[in-house]
Amino acid sequence: MDRDAYRNCCSLVKIPRPSYEQFWSSHFVDYIDKDLSYSKFFKKYLLPNHPCMFSRRFTEDWKCRKQWVSEEGKPNFQKLLQEFDETPVPVANCNAKEYNANPKQVMPFKEFIHYWKEYIKNGHSSPKGCLYLKDWHMARDYPEHNVYSTPVFFSSDWLNEYWDTLEVDDYRFVYMGPKGSWTPFHADVFRSYSWSANICGRKKWLLYPPGQEEFLRDTHGNLPYDVTSAELRDRSLFPRSEEACQPLEIIQEAGEIIFVPSGWHHQVYNLEDTISINHNWLNGCNVDIMWQFLQSELSSVQKEIDEWRNTMDSWHQHCQVLQRLFSSHAFLKHAAAMNVIMKACSGINYAEFASFLKSLLNTGCLS
Repeated sequence: MDRDAYRNCCSLVKIPRPSYEQFWSSHFVDYIDKDLSYSKFFKKYLLPNHPCMFSRRFTEDWKCRKQWVSEEGKPNFQKLLQEFDETPVPVANCNAKEYNANPKQVMPFKEFIHYWKEYIKNGHSSPKGCLYLKDWHMARDYPEHNVYSTPVFFSSDWLNEYWDTLEVDDYRFVYMGPKGSWTPFHADVFRSYSWSANICGRKKWLLYPPGQEEFLRDTHGNLPYDVTSAELRDRSLFPRSEEACQPLEIIQEAGEIIFVPSGWHHQVYNLEDTISINHNWLNGCNVDIMWQFLQSELSSVQKEIDEWRNTMDSWHQHCQVLQRLFSSHAFLKHAAAMNVIMKACSGINYAEFASFLKSLLNTGCLS
């Protein structure tokens, strides 16, 4: 961290996050094609929580941009099969809905590539639906490949540094999907930052600044699965949808990297056969947003199971377990409550958050 970034970091608590009104009116994000110091990125994008796009020059030296892409700019299936062949990978079905997401299955990589080639051959259609390889921990499974390097702007990554010490998980992913594959409306895990680089292909992003998602909730308080659905115009289902701003629409080209700030809900489409690399991450600029998110999630769980408060010991601890695992079969009979608990699942509880902060202290990140 250079001197300017350090000064900005020290004054972090004194800097309020500005309004997002500029995005509502201009629908414009900065496009970064020249050298940018970390301190300027820190001050202009991390602290104010503003999105931006980096040009392909920031990925041009990555091995995956050369090895995974054909001369025509398409996925190089032959090279990919040589590298990954029988590797089990998570694959989602974009034509199916399960708890406001797409259900997943695990299949051999070569089976997915066979499907993908047939899907292209059949005019981007298949009786199997539109399958999308997503959330694959390729970097963790194949650390020796070194097919890309994390740009310096995203290198202060407390989240993955913590999980690396536990050696059980990480939030670094590879996505591969045909034209037409997509990801439903959501905000990223723990309300973390994310960066996503297109190795080949093009994506369309629809982004809403933090707070706008509240206008998109239905009468039960649930967020939409698809923000482009005509049902959002039904005021009896989504009474406040007309109050929401229009989404920020961004087309991401091959080689470009998008920075998605904390708490920006988004929906993403692959406009072509696309391969991308994504990291979720957080640091001192947005750890407060993570903390607020955990408080909100626990409050939601407590509200939903309040009727059982007097029937169980250690009620607060049970709420945190449900918040993380939603696996207590005692509540399965109460479908509505379990649906909310599953929706509210954050993947971490207060004890784990405390462990996370302790780890940062021990490594000097919070000193």
